[in-house]
Amino acid sequence: MNSAEWRATAGLGGIYLVRMLGLFMVLPVFALFAGDLPHASPAMVGLALGAYGLTQALLQIPFGMASDRFGRKFMMAVGLLLFAAGSLVAAWAPTIEWMVLGRLLQGSGAIAAVANALLADLTRESQRTKAMLLLGIGIGASFVVALVLGPVLDQWIGVRGIFLLTAGLALVCLPLLYLVVPAAPTPAATHAGILTDIRTVTADRQLLRLDGGIFILHAILTALFVALPGVLKHQGGLAEGQHWMFYLPVMVGSLALTLPLVQIVEKRGQLKPAFVAAVGVIGASCAALAVWHHALMVIGLIMFIFFGAFNLLEASLPSLVSRSCARELRGAGMGVYSSSQFMGAFAGGAGGGLLAGQFGSTGVFAAASVLACVWLAFAAGLRAPVATGAMARAD
Repeated sequence: MNSAEWRATAGLGGIYLVRMLGLFMVLPVFALFAGDLPHASPAMVGLALGAYGLTQALLQIPFGMASDRFGRKFMMAVGLLLFAAGSLVAAWAPTIEWMVLGRLLQGSGAIAAVANALLADLTRESQRTKAMLLLGIGIGASFVVALVLGPVLDQWIGVRGIFLLTAGLALVCLPLLYLVVPAAPTPAATHAGILTDIRTVTADRQLLRLDGGIFILHAILTALFVALPGVLKHQGGLAEGQHWMFYLPVMVGSLALTLPLVQIVEKRGQLKPAFVAAVGVIGASCAALAVWHHALMVIGLIMFIFFGAFNLLEASLPSLVSRSCARELRGAGMGVYSSSQFMGAFAGGAGGGLLAGQFGSTGVFAAASVLACVWLAFAAGLRAPVATGAMARAD
């Protein structure tokens, strides 16, 4: 990559890392905290955990398409301010209903599609997968740090304090956006109209397979975090403040596995076989959790394998989407993709909460495995990207 591409990747990676750090820190402690709020139930806790994904899903397309017309950086700044406001509401929330509202407002800062489109604007196609991978590694690093820091900070400042810290971190992203990330020209918007743009990016069967895949991947991830904290506490014997001792080796190990694996896959042109295999690994890991979630070492091994596959898929999917979209439709295409991602998070949180209330953690893990099998069935029909980076569109 050239210097401008490195600067774009580092700047957007920093924004992702700082912003997602605040979001991820609540994951390992939220379910236990929210369960003690007035009017809480397993279903409401799951709804609160996934509510962020609902507004993210609904607003990714409008944010992405607005960025095609008004500029990427402007829409990212608007989204960061909305995310900070929602974090403040969540920090204050006196009941589970207010917590749901705060999480909905957090999610209204829907900048993922805009950030991915901006990175695609600022990188050459030959370097885009690498840039997306580095961005994914930044998100993965924030995930690792957050899962370690979340339980520790919970002991020091509580979950409400974590939400306040999250609001501050969102505001820190604004100078990163304007001082570090290079300027990019506003893409020339199509004149076909918003509905036509959406129909164009949703009529492509290859894109639909990728959108469906990211929906299922994040539904599974969020559902796991409805059940996993309780499993670690009650079956694993780890107090809340000790959960970082489980997450640290699992996440560091999985990230160390992912980078060389992606490099090998890209070098040998075996993205599709690796992609399909990773989906199968996700399903097998969830099935294993449904059977063996009573011993901490076994849970750790399963989650190490799970996150190795998860990281590969998380890095590959946005790169494949960006190759499928014309530049003037990239914001809309990334908007549909990101909407699918966050709708999956909402469905996973809400569905995971309902399943946990009815069938316990075993039901959550089993349902996640079934979802992965559904994904595997249509992922097999994905066409591998050709040498030019353009994906074949005909089926």
